[in-house]
Amino acid sequence: MKLVTISKQGRGALGVAVADGIIIDIEEALQVVKAEQEVPTTVTAVIDGGESVLAALRSYVDALAVTGSEAYARKESDIEWGPCVTHPNKIICVGLNYRKHAEETNAPIPDYPILFNKFNNTLTGHLKDIAVPKVTEKLDYEAELVIVIGKKTKYVAKEDALSHVFGYCAVNDLSARDLQLRTQQWLLGKTCDDFSPLGPYLVTADEVGNPNDLWIKSTVNGEVRQSSNTSDMIFPCDEIVSYVSQHMTLVPGDVILTGTPEGVVLGLPPEQQVYLKPGDVVTIEIEKLGALTNRFVPDQG
Repeated sequence: MKLVTISKQGRGALGVAVADGIIIDIEEALQVVKAEQEVPTTVTAVIDGGESVLAALRSYVDALAVTGSEAYARKESDIEWGPCVTHPNKIICVGLNYRKHAEETNAPIPDYPILFNKFNNTLTGHLKDIAVPKVTEKLDYEAELVIVIGKKTKYVAKEDALSHVFGYCAVNDLSARDLQLRTQQWLLGKTCDDFSPLGPYLVTADEVGNPNDLWIKSTVNGEVRQSSNTSDMIFPCDEIVSYVSQHMTLVPGDVILTGTPEGVVLGLPPEQQVYLKPGDVVTIEIEKLGALTNRFVPDQG
C-alpha cells in the first residue's frame, strides 16, 4: 500500500493512494462506508498497529468503490501533503554510505556506519515550501532512501532485519554545509527547520521488495544532479537495521535515513559549487516510492 498524510488544519489524517492519482481520505470514507472492523485514521496508527491493522485497512480500501467522484476520493493535486511519517520516536541518519559519494568528497570508506540524528522539527511534506535559513550560505540537497521500522527491534540479525521494516519512503536530507562542517559534530547543519521533507508516499515493504536495488535520483530546477542505485550503499539496509539495533531499541515509526549517492554540491570543485537558493525546486525520486518535490523560499522569520 501507498500511505500518505493529508494535512488538515495542522493535523495529519490518513490517506491511501490508489490508481490514477486518487487519494482515499480514510476519515471521509468512514463517514460514508462503515467498516466491519476498526480501521486506523492516521499513519502512526497503521504503523503502531502492526500486520493485523494493516490488513484491516487493506481489506477496507479494497472493498471501496472508487470512480473518482466519491466525496472521499481526492485528487493528489487537491490535498495538502504532510510528512508521510509524522511522529517518529527517532530519526537516525547514516553518513557517507554510498561508495562514490565518499570518493567524491575525498572521505575514507568507513569501517562502521557513521550515525547521527535529526529531530522532528525537520519534518515536512511533499510540495511544502522550505525556507532557506538566514544562517547558511551553503544549503545542499541529498536524495536518500528512508527505512521505516514496523516492529520493536533489538539485537536483530542481519538476515532477519528486513522483516522488522514497515516500509520505505524518500527524503531530501538537507544539509547546511557551512554549519555542518563548522565543528566535528554534524548536527547543527542537519537540523534546521524543515530539513527532512518525507514523502510523498510511505510504501509498505511488500510493494518495494529488495530495498538494496532501487534507482535514486535528484533534480534541481529540472536538471539531474544525482543518479544512482541503492546497490552502491556501503552498508545495505538489512545491515543498517541490524547494526543500529545492537546499540538501541528501535520502535515502530522510527526512521533511518540511509545516506546519499554522489552528485551533491559539496562533491564538486569549489569553483563549480552553486548551493540552493530561494526559487530553486528540488525533486527526489526513488524507484517504487514516487517523487518528492519542494520549492525553496526566503526565510521570513
